[in-house]
Amino acid sequence: MLATVLLKGAIIGFSLAVPIGPVGMMCIRRTLTHGHLRGFVSGLGAATADSVYAIVAAFGITLISNFIIEHEYSIRLVGGILLILLGLRTLLVHPVEKAPKNGLNGHASAYVTMFLLTFTNPMTLFAFAVVFAGIGASSAVGNTLTAGFLVAGVFLGSALWFLIITTAVHLYKDKFKLWGLKIVNIIAGSFVLLCGIVILLTIQR
Repeated sequence: MLATVLLKGAIIGFSLAVPIGPVGMMCIRRTLTHGHLRGFVSGLGAATADSVYAIVAAFGITLISNFIIEHEYSIRLVGGILLILLGLRTLLVHPVEKAPKNGLNGHASAYVTMFLLTFTNPMTLFAFAVVFAGIGASSAVGNTLTAGFLVAGVFLGSALWFLIITTAVHLYKDKFKLWGLKIVNIIAGSFVLLCGIVILLTIQR
């Protein structure tokens, strides 16, 4: 029973992480420019944020859910601004042939920024609620043990996807020369910047 719940959670986490959005693009770029570990740590930040929303959906934490809904404007505003700043920084940065050294501060910063970018998208909460109901995982709500396994599955599934994508990019990173990294920066930066602008333009009070 618990194994089934864990598997359902993993399927949910994996499925919701697969679409390549701004977070996925940044994980790819960081893998190419800073190495596999930096890219994967970035993905773990996103997986953690997914887990937070999964906790709210699975445990039915009304107080937190209401807070997110009531402050959706502010949360999306912060998220849009963060995406724009990150997009501009990506567009303006000059790639180097040798990746800079990865320290704990760099990994921590990568983790936190991806956590914030994922967390500042309140639609993630509604996505989890809908998917939970869609695959019959909503039965775990109200039971602390099963809900806990469901959330753990979400984290593992999301983390698995980012492990797969960053590993694949790392294996083929030698194909990217300096000009290739510039193209990646332009594509990733433009995409992230555009996502931030769209979020700000579509915010409704």
